[in-house]
Amino acid sequence: MKDPKGRTVIGFEKHIFVCENRREKNNPRGCCAEKEGSQIRLLFKAEIAKEGLSKKIRTNKAGCLDFCEQGPTVVIYPEGVWYQIKNPEKDIKEIVKEHLIKGNIVNRCQIKL
Repeated sequence: MKDPKGRTVIGFEKHIFVCENRREKNNPRGCCAEKEGSQIRLLFKAEIAKEGLSKKIRTNKAGCLDFCEQGPTVVIYPEGVWYQIKNPEKDIKEIVKEHLIKGNIVNRCQIKL
Protein backbone atom coordinates (compact mmCIF):
# COMPACT_ATOMS: atom_id res chain seq x y z
CA MET A 1 0.00 0.00 0.00
CA LYS A 2 1.35 3.42 -0.91
CA ASP A 3 1.67 5.97 1.90
CA PRO A 4 -0.41 9.13 1.26
CA LYS A 5 2.48 11.31 2.49
CA GLY A 6 5.06 9.55 0.34
CA ARG A 7 6.94 7.97 3.24
CA THR A 8 9.11 4.98 2.51
CA VAL A 9 9.82 3.91 6.11
CA ILE A 10 7.63 3.59 9.18
CA GLY A 11 8.29 5.85 12.13
CA PHE A 12 10.54 8.79 12.88
CA GLU A 13 14.15 9.21 13.97
CA LYS A 14 13.09 11.22 17.01
CA HIS A 15 9.93 12.02 18.96
CA ILE A 16 9.36 15.13 21.04
CA PHE A 17 6.65 14.82 23.66
CA VAL A 18 5.36 18.09 25.10
CA CYS A 19 3.29 17.97 28.27
CA GLU A 20 -0.10 19.61 27.82
CA ASN A 21 -1.67 18.11 30.93
CA ARG A 22 -4.38 20.16 32.60
CA ARG A 23 -4.87 20.06 36.38
CA GLU A 24 -7.39 21.80 38.58
CA LYS A 25 -6.52 25.46 39.20
CA ASN A 26 -5.32 25.21 42.78
CA ASN A 27 -3.17 22.11 42.39
CA PRO A 28 0.15 22.76 44.18
CA ARG A 29 2.11 20.91 41.46
CA GLY A 30 1.00 23.29 38.75
CA CYS A 31 -0.03 22.44 35.24
CA CYS A 32 1.87 22.49 31.94
CA ALA A 33 -1.27 23.48 30.01
CA GLU A 34 -1.38 26.72 32.00
CA LYS A 35 2.33 27.22 31.29
CA GLU A 36 1.75 27.35 27.50
CA GLY A 37 2.30 23.64 26.77
CA SER A 38 0.19 23.79 23.60
CA GLN A 39 2.03 26.85 22.30
CA ILE A 40 5.38 25.20 23.01
CA ARG A 41 4.34 22.18 20.93
CA LEU A 42 3.33 24.44 18.04
CA LEU A 43 6.62 26.35 18.26
CA PHE A 44 8.57 23.06 18.11
CA LYS A 45 6.53 21.97 15.07
CA ALA A 46 7.16 25.29 13.30
CA GLU A 47 10.91 25.26 14.01
CA ILE A 48 11.21 21.64 12.87
CA ALA A 49 9.33 22.45 9.65
CA LYS A 50 11.54 25.51 9.09
CA GLU A 51 14.62 23.28 9.34
CA GLY A 52 13.12 20.73 6.95
CA LEU A 53 13.00 17.97 9.56
CA SER A 54 9.28 17.16 9.57
CA LYS A 55 9.76 13.75 7.94
CA LYS A 56 12.40 12.75 10.51
CA ILE A 57 11.14 14.29 13.77
CA ARG A 58 7.63 14.17 15.19
CA THR A 59 6.26 16.48 17.89
CA ASN A 60 3.34 15.15 19.91
CA LYS A 61 1.32 16.39 22.84
CA ALA A 62 1.53 14.30 25.96
CA GLY A 63 -0.50 13.89 29.08
CA CYS A 64 1.23 14.32 32.42
CA LEU A 65 4.96 13.62 32.25
CA ASP A 66 5.08 13.88 36.08
CA PHE A 67 7.66 16.66 36.44
CA CYS A 68 4.95 19.30 36.83
CA GLU A 69 6.91 21.57 39.16
CA GLN A 70 9.63 21.94 36.54
CA GLY A 71 7.21 22.46 33.66
CA PRO A 72 6.43 23.01 31.06
CA THR A 73 8.25 19.76 30.36
CA VAL A 74 9.45 18.13 27.16
CA VAL A 75 11.11 14.76 26.59
CA ILE A 76 12.96 13.75 23.44
CA TYR A 77 13.28 10.11 22.42
CA PRO A 78 15.09 7.88 21.66
CA GLU A 79 17.68 9.69 23.83
CA GLY A 80 15.30 10.15 26.77
CA VAL A 81 16.48 13.72 27.43
CA TRP A 82 14.13 15.80 29.57
CA TYR A 83 13.88 19.57 29.21
CA GLN A 84 12.04 22.39 30.92
CA ILE A 85 11.09 25.30 28.71
CA LYS A 86 11.46 28.65 30.48
CA ASN A 87 11.93 30.90 27.45
CA PRO A 88 10.05 29.24 24.57
CA GLU A 89 11.43 31.31 21.68
CA LYS A 90 15.06 30.95 22.78
CA ASP A 91 14.92 27.44 24.26
CA ILE A 92 13.10 25.79 21.36
CA LYS A 93 15.38 27.26 18.69
CA GLU A 94 18.43 26.15 20.66
CA ILE A 95 17.08 22.65 21.34
CA VAL A 96 16.26 22.15 17.66
CA LYS A 97 19.64 23.46 16.49
CA GLU A 98 21.86 21.92 19.16
CA HIS A 99 20.08 18.73 20.19
CA LEU A 100 18.03 17.68 17.18
CA ILE A 101 20.44 18.75 14.45
CA LYS A 102 23.89 18.58 16.09
CA GLY A 103 23.23 15.92 18.75
CA ASN A 104 24.31 18.07 21.73
CA ILE A 105 22.23 18.23 24.91
CA VAL A 106 21.22 21.77 25.88
CA ASN A 107 22.39 21.61 29.51
CA ARG A 108 20.82 24.91 30.62
CA CYS A 109 17.34 23.57 29.71
CA GLN A 110 17.81 20.03 31.00
CA ILE A 111 15.69 19.02 33.98
CA LYS A 112 17.81 18.42 37.06
CA LEU A 113 16.62 16.78 40.27
